[in-house]
Amino acid sequence: MSTWESDEGYPEPEKLRVLGVVRALLRGIPLAVLVFGCLGLLLLVRIVERPLFGLRRPWTPFITQFVCRNAFRFIGMSFHVTGTPIRERGAIVANHSSWLDIFALNAAQQVYFVSKAEVANWPGIGWLARATGTVFIRRDRREARAQKKLFEDRLLAGHQLLFFPEGTSSDSLRVLPFKTTLFESFFEPKLKEFMLIQPVTVYYQAPKAAEPRFYGWWGDMDFGTHLIATLGAAQQGRVEVVYHTPLRVSDFANRKALAMASEVKIRNALVDRIS
Repeated sequence: MSTWESDEGYPEPEKLRVLGVVRALLRGIPLAVLVFGCLGLLLLVRIVERPLFGLRRPWTPFITQFVCRNAFRFIGMSFHVTGTPIRERGAIVANHSSWLDIFALNAAQQVYFVSKAEVANWPGIGWLARATGTVFIRRDRREARAQKKLFEDRLLAGHQLLFFPEGTSSDSLRVLPFKTTLFESFFEPKLKEFMLIQPVTVYYQAPKAAEPRFYGWWGDMDFGTHLIATLGAAQQGRVEVVYHTPLRVSDFANRKALAMASEVKIRNALVDRIS
């Protein structure tokens, strides 16, 4: 599924396909070398890191952050950060627009993603996710207790977990209603009093010649096609990661109130930038 439309100012379709693929290869091959080369290094370091530190990862997150910061240089996108990421124990909640979110959010801060279980089996992405410490969950009430224990262990180990409360990706121009179930984990007695939740807005500005949704990846869009379209763009746009003032969990009565406060902050910042 393509984001391109036949409109004045766009290259001819035939030229776009040929030149786009060439540009995608010129950007994609070095990017793949960066990602999978550093993945090999990360796995080697993890062999030593895991028995020494268990859940804690004092070394390997720096490799992940190095890859993600440089990924945008290889792609040709401009990358900006507004605000300050939290350093205390806590979690991050962000809007979800694209596979590019993984690079954007890892580039600015050392985080551990919480993802649906099927992602673990995706070729390429699943390998990267497992290697970088992603927490895989099933949205099944029967597993709620085990998931809470898993989150608690990771948070108490100092990990900053990152959630996408929308539950799916959007077209990058809107924020979908937040699902509140995972917010319940933050109200566990061992976590509630010290937990901070930082809302984060990820904003994509499309290339000048492209429609505003260019970087959005949603619905039944094919990953390979979207990857080639993104890497093959004649010009690239920019991504901005906006860190909002953290919310203290103990200041909220329940998960729904906390989720709504997070959603409003993220949506307002996205609307401000689009308008």
